[in-house]
Amino acid sequence: MKEEQRRVVAERHAELKNKRRDFLHKLSNDYAREYDLVAVEDLDAKGMVELPGNSRNRAGAAWGTFLRMLEYKCEREGTHFVAVNPRGTTKECASCGVSTEKPLWVREHSCPVCGFVADRDANAAWNILSRGITKRLGAGRSESTSPERQAFWLTNESLGDSSTPVETALPVDTAVSAKRVVETGSPTLKREPSGER
Repeated sequence: MKEEQRRVVAERHAELKNKRRDFLHKLSNDYAREYDLVAVEDLDAKGMVELPGNSRNRAGAAWGTFLRMLEYKCEREGTHFVAVNPRGTTKECASCGVSTEKPLWVREHSCPVCGFVADRDANAAWNILSRGITKRLGAGRSESTSPERQAFWLTNESLGDSSTPVETALPVDTAVSAKRVVETGSPTLKREPSGER
């Protein structure tokens, strides 16, 4: 009876592993084909798994496997793949660049300098994208204090994390939602990848 249970458990684990791998292949294919630039945190996945505590969940996420798949598929599709240093991405204001200390339990970024408010994770994602663009193209942060941009955010506060302004190839004062950039990419970024990581 115990051998039968072990066999069933082993089969279920194999099914789960195959489903996870299939999902990671499909997701990485979709990103590599859909976007012109993919910017990710350059995390030490192996080091994270070896930390004491909740390592089983981190290992289950298969982050390292996903990044390897994503990187080679981006290379194949001609999509820029950039891994950036994640240090300070949640503390740095995505609008003005000022760093604000906050404990982990604070889930909203609120800049005391420019007044920018967004979900903490959305703020970090925009910073990762901005660093990726800077690293890949050498473009820096645009001036974010224009009256038009401030007026837009004051009248559209409810948009929060779904319409965080991002750097684009458009004129400096053009606000574009982060969701739109992620969904459509930027046609000006399509160049031959250099395999940079």
